[in-house]
Amino acid sequence: MFLDRFYSIENERIIITARQASLFAKEVAEDFNPIHDVDARRFCVPGDLLFAIVLSRFGLSSSMTFKFQNLLGAEVPLEFRESADGTIEACDEAGKVYIEVSRSGEQTHDENAIEEFIRCYVSTSGKNFPHTLKPLMESHGVMFNPDRPMVMYQSMSLTLKQLDTSNPDLQLSNTKLEAAGKRGNVTLDYDLLSHGQPVGEVSKHIMLGGLREYCPQAMEQVIEEFYRLKAKGTGA
Repeated sequence: MFLDRFYSIENERIIITARQASLFAKEVAEDFNPIHDVDARRFCVPGDLLFAIVLSRFGLSSSMTFKFQNLLGAEVPLEFRESADGTIEACDEAGKVYIEVSRSGEQTHDENAIEEFIRCYVSTSGKNFPHTLKPLMESHGVMFNPDRPMVMYQSMSLTLKQLDTSNPDLQLSNTKLEAAGKRGNVTLDYDLLSHGQPVGEVSKHIMLGGLREYCPQAMEQVIEEFYRLKAKGTGA
């Protein structure tokens, strides 16, 4: 499958190097969050890559919820466990859980359908900032710390009316930001389309850290840095 070059298997454990994780973030998700840079001080594997690995190994179900429990560093051996009720956990050798997945309903293991869905879903990460989050924060008069932007996935859920989601497309249908002190909880809702017809819904929950009063000048500097990193990452 197309994911094979983004991880390896050793002793029945999945290993993701910093380079593999960074390549996935930039090439597949178009996610240029500095936290996914190989040399980042607080480097972490993109949640989108764990999401993709779960789908590739366990299939796509008509109802799924993904909860990201902890940040995953590079080269941590992961075991993907499935319980009797279908719950999936990815944990390290000490039992620390990084992602928990609950699912129900019909399933498909069609590789082409799953790859299309993965590519469609993770591509929205590249649109989160600045396209979606910047106007959302501006409308609420808040923003993250411009010196250490923190934008972290908490969870996502999907509900499919049909598993045949060929030529999928996600269209943003609603956004919400709830600020509580220095923390902001963002909900992004999407309609899933297949050949232009609605076939399901997807919802993302994101945490923003270090909230402060919105500053247009500081935000412009963050956006400029984002596009500089993007140009560097794509070789433009």
